[in-house]
Amino acid sequence: MRIIAGTFRSRRLEAPAGLDTRPTLDRVRETIFDILQFRVPGARVLDLYAGSGAMGLESLSRGAAHAVLCDCAREAQRVIRRNVESLGVAERCTLLALRDEEALKRLGAESRVFDLIFLDPPYRFDTGETMRAITEKGLLSPEGILCVEYADHEPQETSALKLFRERRIGTVGVRMFTAENAAGGGL
Repeated sequence: MRIIAGTFRSRRLEAPAGLDTRPTLDRVRETIFDILQFRVPGARVLDLYAGSGAMGLESLSRGAAHAVLCDCAREAQRVIRRNVESLGVAERCTLLALRDEEALKRLGAESRVFDLIFLDPPYRFDTGETMRAITEKGLLSPEGILCVEYADHEPQETSALKLFRERRIGTVGVRMFTAENAAGGGL
């Protein structure tokens, strides 16, 4: 696994061992960032099921201002720390070693708002509740994009978000949502 483009282009990233984490394939990441390329510079990013941190770190490589990388698995946390250290971006990253519900609660209490939120949850994970919590806590900026990756269980939609882009890359699906009031946001 490697960084696709930007400042850290071609730099290798570690991935957690085992089957608990499903790293986003380079090809899928490239497709996602081709779509989001003009949204990344200066963005505040949340990578909720970070695994290796690849989505957040790719964002930083492409000019994002800050990335919050969240994962509750200890092995994933160790790998994220090593990847952040190897790229030298510790001052632009925050690692939250929390379960998704706890992380969203904390970020909401801190009134944090993100321009890009990436969800690549474990297999057979229903994202509906997570998506509702993100909108209820106001974590997605009015012009923000929520990107959900899935393989075998399509993400549940919520009425507070509007689906504006969907892609299939091999066996992986990607759905991108925006807030209703930003539905005409030029994508």
